[in-house]
Amino acid sequence: ASEATFLLGGIGTGNFSVGARGDLRDWEIFNKPAKGQKLPYSFFAIAVNEGGRVMARVLESRLTPPFSESHGFHPGSAAGLPRFRDSRMWAEYPFAYVELVDEGLPVRVLLEAYTPFIPHEPDDSGLPLAVLTYTVQNLGDVELEVTVAGSLLNAVGFTGVGDFGWVRPEGFGGNVNTYLEERGVRGLSLTSRKHEAGSLLYGSMALATLEREVTVKPHWYRSGWWDNLREFWDDLAGDGRLTDHGYDTPSEEGKTDVGSLGVVKTIGPGESVDFTFLVSWYFPNRLRNWNQRLAGCGCRECSEPARNRYAARFTDAWDVCRYYAEHRERLEGFSGRFRDALYGSTLPVHVIDAAASNITVIRSSTCFWLEDGTFLAYEGCFDDAGCCSGNCTHVWNYEQTLAHLFPSLARNMRETEFMHETGGDGKMSFRAYNAFPGTRSWDSVDAASDGQCGSVMRLYREWRLSGDTGWMGGLWPKARLALDYACRTWDPDGDGVTEAKQHNTYDISFYGPNPLSGIMFLGALKAGLHMAETSGDYEAAERYRALYERGRVNLDRATWGGEYYVQRLDDVDAYKYQHGSGCLSDQLLGQLNASLMGLGHLLPPSHVRKAIRSVYRHNFKAGFHDHDNTQRTYALNDEAGLLLCTWPNGGRPAYPFVYSHEVWTGVEYQVASHLIIEGLLDEGLTIVKAVRDRHDGVRRNPWNEVECGHHYARSLSSWGLLLALSGFTCDAPGRRIEFTPRMNADGFSSFWSTGTAWGTYTQTLDRDTGRSKWSIDIIHGSLDGYKVNGENLQ
Repeated sequence: ASEATFLLGGIGTGNFSVGARGDLRDWEIFNKPAKGQKLPYSFFAIAVNEGGRVMARVLESRLTPPFSESHGFHPGSAAGLPRFRDSRMWAEYPFAYVELVDEGLPVRVLLEAYTPFIPHEPDDSGLPLAVLTYTVQNLGDVELEVTVAGSLLNAVGFTGVGDFGWVRPEGFGGNVNTYLEERGVRGLSLTSRKHEAGSLLYGSMALATLEREVTVKPHWYRSGWWDNLREFWDDLAGDGRLTDHGYDTPSEEGKTDVGSLGVVKTIGPGESVDFTFLVSWYFPNRLRNWNQRLAGCGCRECSEPARNRYAARFTDAWDVCRYYAEHRERLEGFSGRFRDALYGSTLPVHVIDAAASNITVIRSSTCFWLEDGTFLAYEGCFDDAGCCSGNCTHVWNYEQTLAHLFPSLARNMRETEFMHETGGDGKMSFRAYNAFPGTRSWDSVDAASDGQCGSVMRLYREWRLSGDTGWMGGLWPKARLALDYACRTWDPDGDGVTEAKQHNTYDISFYGPNPLSGIMFLGALKAGLHMAETSGDYEAAERYRALYERGRVNLDRATWGGEYYVQRLDDVDAYKYQHGSGCLSDQLLGQLNASLMGLGHLLPPSHVRKAIRSVYRHNFKAGFHDHDNTQRTYALNDEAGLLLCTWPNGGRPAYPFVYSHEVWTGVEYQVASHLIIEGLLDEGLTIVKAVRDRHDGVRRNPWNEVECGHHYARSLSSWGLLLALSGFTCDAPGRRIEFTPRMNADGFSSFWSTGTAWGTYTQTLDRDTGRSKWSIDIIHGSLDGYKVNGENLQ
């Protein structure tokens, strides 16, 4: 499973990953993506002393092919050192596990790696830190002395790897490795005297432990060639203890140091003992521009960087370790309780897998979080930079995960959309270039019809989850402007049907009545009328109500094709890139969002159910051997998946919309959620399983669903599966939550979250009365004053 890599790191902190072999890879801690980036000499190792015989291994399984490095593996990879024979990886978010076994050793090792993750607490889920615990089990019948040692390059000033695999020298020099002991934290603080506090290269790292008996090598041997690795390995493998060379000067110009920290413990026969380490980083300054490839060019954005959120809380990487040590019980405890609540569900394994695995998007380089609390995001990531910038409204339209796990961050995105990106005429830029600068102006680009209307709906969702009517009311004037702009621009004749040119998430524009924009517009009108009423804006409320009532009749009449909703054009080829009579998988996205928000059916329920069934029947393929696709390819060969559009009755345009033949996981999840809501359980679950089968760790990374970039934001629609299966709705202003389980109703359990609390819900069947009994466990937060399923919460 060489593709399997699990991200470690917090919200807006950057990250590194642990691979299926137990290797540490993809070091993306420097405020930009860096897929494939290795940090030389950074790994963990074990020395097992069995009666004076010492056996040492890197705490990874063997490297797997291909082995086609142009100059062989550089010593920085430690590829030539002995490793465990086999490994097995799995995860229960936010925890990843790697089991290492080797018949030649008297121990078995289990790595547990995680970064604290507590829904509703973004700051404590935004720590630039990873916790790695190696549990070592003595399989023999004699006592063992075991050392587990971590080694870490002082990467302050790191600018990449150059020729022959050596680190590039220009950022190094003046690097300082210092051993510290403070408040139960012991370890290495890695800093530099070279870079000023405002530099993009300024920062620090730390390798620490909370264990007591440690052995330390603050600096590897300063010499030439690869003497440093030779000396380290001989030192560790000699007796399991590390030697301090006593260097007391910073590194030379153009050079840095590696430091190692070991923990030593005695393990009796059959016993298991934990060795816990902390790896933290602090690189507070990021480029003040969406274009991350400007770094180092000397422009204003380089010389006056933005600062990360975590920089407002901590002074350096050691400070992060100290904070974790002081709050470990709570951070680890709530992270574990979230895991147990989510994975203790009675929902299908592949549903939990889909919902949990895509949480990583929020903590990947797709998202970043500024010092002033502004939460920003790309659509996804290139290998080395963010891709498709600006909180793109028509992509984040699909997101459900952030809103339900970190509602304060979702509300911040709504604030950006309405307070910064909506002009006086109501036009909303679908990319946030006012809130954060970029190298391209979007002023002349059309607004996105689906994105702008979707933002109005998501404002309603955030209000429903939080119950904060004051907050909603503060944004309502701008939301009204945005909704009025939608009415004028896309429905100029006032019949409630969007017919004018409608830019959308497929990076083209649809013309004429069509379900994607049309139903989203209806959803925005219905959400808008409720918010207007609550805000005392009765004139607007009545206007939106009348337009919505006209529109729901007229849109159904204009676009219902007898089996599903279609786009109506006299000549489908009059404009390039339309879908016409095609069965669009996204045709009911607005309806799904309305259903999840408690807005009910926008169109006739019988038509909605028939249409979503048709999407599955026509667009789901069990294999792609005979599929001709000249666009991008995300599913192939014997894989199964859902196409964005098909033309079961003919009429395909000569040049259909540019992504029509593709398979997008975010669309698959939203269609699956809608199928479940409409009672088509088997069909919905079949789609979910197909997606997760494609992400099996061999073909694709289970924790990285790709579309236009790594960790693509549309995949955050996967949280809708939990909402659909549990039948969960929240009306925080009315202090009500409801559950209507759509499977296992007589023995059901699931995670839930509102804007103020989260926990688990359990429902069973009373065999004597035939009535359902429910109980709710509030793990975090409060539901004071709420009714659950119409009953007062005790």
